[in-house]
Amino acid sequence: MIFTMKSRRCHHHQLLFTFLLFFSQKIELLTAEAFTGTYGINYGRIADNIPSPDEVATLLRAAKIRNVRIYDADHSVLEAFSGTGLQLVVGLPNGYLKDMSANASLAMSWVKENVQAFLPKTSICGIAVGNEVLGGGDNELWEALLGAVKNVYKAINKLGLADGVQITTAHSQAVFANSYPPSSCIFEENVAQYMKPLLEFFSQIGSPFCLNAYPFLAYTYNPENIDINYALFEKTNGIYDMKTDLHYDNMLDAQIDAAYAALEDAGFKKMEVIVTETGWASRGDDNEAAATVINARTYNYNLRKRLAKKKGTPLRPKMVVKAYIFAVFNENLKPGPTSERNFGLFKPDGNISYDIGFHGLKSSSADSSLLSLKAVQAQGLSKSYILILTISAAASFLFLKQ
Repeated sequence: MIFTMKSRRCHHHQLLFTFLLFFSQKIELLTAEAFTGTYGINYGRIADNIPSPDEVATLLRAAKIRNVRIYDADHSVLEAFSGTGLQLVVGLPNGYLKDMSANASLAMSWVKENVQAFLPKTSICGIAVGNEVLGGGDNELWEALLGAVKNVYKAINKLGLADGVQITTAHSQAVFANSYPPSSCIFEENVAQYMKPLLEFFSQIGSPFCLNAYPFLAYTYNPENIDINYALFEKTNGIYDMKTDLHYDNMLDAQIDAAYAALEDAGFKKMEVIVTETGWASRGDDNEAAATVINARTYNYNLRKRLAKKKGTPLRPKMVVKAYIFAVFNENLKPGPTSERNFGLFKPDGNISYDIGFHGLKSSSADSSLLSLKAVQAQGLSKSYILILTISAAASFLFLKQ
């Protein structure tokens, strides 16, 4: 068969079209994807001895941790994360909730100043409205939470940001009446009247249920009845849930499925559970004997392996578990027991607290020898523009081939 110049040209045009279509989809993914993979981390900053936000951005990129949560919307962090590709969830602290609930214009101003002003260079993909409000000690905050959530959502919706910025709030285990066995879990009666309207709204806007889940705390409070290997993802007999005929070989899966059981009981069977905090302290007080470097390394190493499998839980096998680890650093100014100040994967100087496969700042110098995406963007080039340059180069190659 004779392959004419015209047919060759058509063939190359078809290849170019396919190439352009592929990269246009990639550009779309860069703007719409909220949680990349299954592993994220919490970046708490209640400390006076931790690295600068710029150094933290370098550290996280070297560790290939893209999903990051902070507990406020500090502008120095938002500026440092600009152009890094890190996917950031900012926090609206509990102290703002009452005012935000009562005043929609205040919520609009906050969103404009702390979210819209930094988009799109800083990839802000979510706003966490409050933290562990329901089940906490301030009932006035319970009453303000839903109103604050709605006003913040109305603000991002009016500003055209709702497709890329997700609204959530994180809950502690205190919202549950019972979590053992997992299938028996329901919401506390006094919490349910606030929880159900919140879940109804989240269901309407497509938000997940965010859970702070700590096998460390469960074991610390009840070491006589819990096998520490079960809490640490180590070899164990586990537990058996007779109602669902399911076996659990680690506590985190059981805690997540307890949340799914409570959601199903409340009428929200399809809602996804995301773990917004989990971790293990490397040091504690005398009554926190499990807070050791060995246990912290074991938990976080095994957790990382478990998340890398990209699998679900026994009750929701198709719902891949996603988790934000607590935390980047030990925070020396946090109040409370010693364990509260010792959850960090990294020391204040940027070196690793223990080895779970990450590298500290000093061993990440190779990262700075490369032309980073941030450096390119500082010269006025966006991610989309870089892709367009790549497309243009490929297009030129294809036409030259003709």
